[in-house]
This record gives sequence, structure tokens and C-alpha cells, in this order.
Amino acid sequence: MSALTELSDILRQLSQHTDPAVVSIGRHGRGTGFVIAAGKVLTNAHNLRDRTTSVTFADGRAEQGRVAGGDLGGDLVVLDVDTGDAAPLAFADDETAPGDFVFTVAAGRGHHRTTWGQVTAVRQRFHGPRGRTIEGAFEHTAPAAPGSSGSPVLDGQGHLLGINTHRPAAGFYLARPAEQTLRDRIARMTAGERFEAVRLGVALAPSEVAQRLRKSVGLPERSGLLVRGVEDDSPAAHAGVAEGDLLVRAGDRELTRPADLFEVLSTLTPPSELELGVVRGNDDL
Repeated sequence: MSALTELSDILRQLSQHTDPAVVSIGRHGRGTGFVIAAGKVLTNAHNLRDRTTSVTFADGRAEQGRVAGGDLGGDLVVLDVDTGDAAPLAFADDETAPGDFVFTVAAGRGHHRTTWGQVTAVRQRFHGPRGRTIEGAFEHTAPAAPGSSGSPVLDGQGHLLGINTHRPAAGFYLARPAEQTLRDRIARMTAGERFEAVRLGVALAPSEVAQRLRKSVGLPERSGLLVRGVEDDSPAAHAGVAEGDLLVRAGDRELTRPADLFEVLSTLTPPSELELGVVRGNDDL
């Protein structure tokens, strides 16, 4: 059997095996999800516009799904929905490595597509929809049409390797790997748990902007994040942080870019305390 014939057989078998479990998210198929357990569908949080959404199966059946659990900072939600007799996708035993062949099945815009590519990099990072840095993604080249966000990345046996989440550039996709830590979190979301990331409630400008603005008003240059706004009734507001302040430290971490702060916050769980270094004008508060 030639390599091309073998590849064609794998793609055909994957499509037949996984199509019932892969669903379209939203009335117009803005994203993809897949059955993770009986009555549960996993997808990216950014595919939703509300706590409920339309879920369409390969046979054309459409059901209304409702958020059961989620990790908005990690861009994942689990939906409660009638999955019928669709078998959940099983997790793969092995981790991915550069050069591995991977396969995706997407249902965006109402069209099921099975594609293949190779893992090009691992241990990548990207920013989620709420600014949180998401670590440990793997990059691959399996073609992904619009609406592929939330689709499964599979091995040749149809086992789940990861969840497509972010497109960094044309021809590449970043997937969150289905390693044990994420599996445990998905299980907890499936059981109804909702993970809320710790947040300050501030709008920020990076260090280079802060330095330029401080220089324009005659203040000495300081590295830090310029506070451009503070949400009412937020932790930052209660702590007395004000617009125009400079955040220079969070815990033991010096702050030079917003990602520095998000990385510190991602290590905390509510309720938590965080000591901030704040400069107002020339004064360290």
C-alpha cells in the first residue's frame, strides 16, 4: 500500500468515526465543538455570544446548548446538550512532538472538513480573549477553514491530542494539548465547575507608552504599566489604584509589559491577595 493510499484511508476512517461527535457551534456555524462525554460538548469560550447557543450535529439535528462549566480565561466551555448516540472522543495516550502527523475535523459554517498536517512547534504561548497568557500550546499545519476554532486535533486512530484555539498566522494553528492537567480541568468543567481568573479591573498601557507620557509632563522615566482606566467596584478600585498610576511590581515580579501582570494573576485563585508596587507622580505608594 502506498503512503498516499494509506493517508487517504486514515482520513476516510477518521471522518466516518468522528463526524457524529464533531458539532457546529452557533446558528451560522461560527465555531466547532465536540462531544467530550454523554450530554456534554467542549468548545472555545469565544465561540459563544451568550450562555446558550445552537449546537448542530452532522446529521443536521440542532439542539440548544447551555453552559455547564467553563474556564473563560483559558478560552474553554463545556455545554449541556442532548448528544444523542454520538460517542465521545477518547483522549490520546501520547503527547505530540515536532514532525508528528495530526488530523483535524471541523464543522464551522455547517461544513464538516477532515484535514491533515504536521506539528511544527511545541511549548508555544498565546493570549486568550481576556488577555491571559495560555502556555504549552502546540503549533500545526492542518488546514483550518473559518469556523474551525474549538475543533479537535487527533492522531491517526482518532484519539484527541488537543483543541484548536488560536490562529497565529496563515497556514498555522495553535492547539491546547490534551495533557493530564487540562483533562482534569475539563472533567471539573463537565461536572459543572466554573473557573474564574483573578483580575484587577484595570486598562493598561505598556512601559514604552508610560515612559513617553511621563516624559511629556516632566516626570522622570520609570518602567511600569500605565493605568489608563479603573473599573468601578473592582479589586483595583478598592485598593485605591487610580487612572494615571504606574504599576511597577506585582508580588516579586517587575512589570514591563501587560503579559507580566497577566502571568502573575494566572497563578492565583480567588480569594487571593497580591501586593502591588504603585507609583503616583514621583511618589512610591
